[in-house]
Amino acid sequence: MRIMGLDVGSKTIGVAVSDPLGWTAQGVTTIRRKSKAADVDALKQLVARYGVEEVVVGLPRNMNGTFGPRAEEARAFAARLEAELGLPVHLYDERLTTVAADKILLEADLSRRRRRAVVDQVAASIILQGYLDRRGQNGV
Repeated sequence: MRIMGLDVGSKTIGVAVSDPLGWTAQGVTTIRRKSKAADVDALKQLVARYGVEEVVVGLPRNMNGTFGPRAEEARAFAARLEAELGLPVHLYDERLTTVAADKILLEADLSRRRRRAVVDQVAASIILQGYLDRRGQNGV
């Protein structure tokens, strides 16, 4: 069963997909946001292409654990996706995923331009891998 992970930003959506067994996450693309309808259509195409059965959306939280305006936007996006795709959509705490993604890409010695191009995919992979790991620990 494949699961899709999303790092939803104001300008882009990083997309990652699990392997068929649901053990590992791989970044697949970054969607440039145009409109809510266009964003959902692009995700529908990816869901069909990869045979996705669940979606995980990163939920931005403040460092003290509270929720701000970006968290509410993520919740609304997740609710819309669930309604449009007809698939279960889960929220997963994404604190520091972009920082971690940047660190990984810096250590890989990628140029600033290349980092900018893939950071959202890497962040989506980190969100998805965290979800897959937690899910595996719970025996689900």
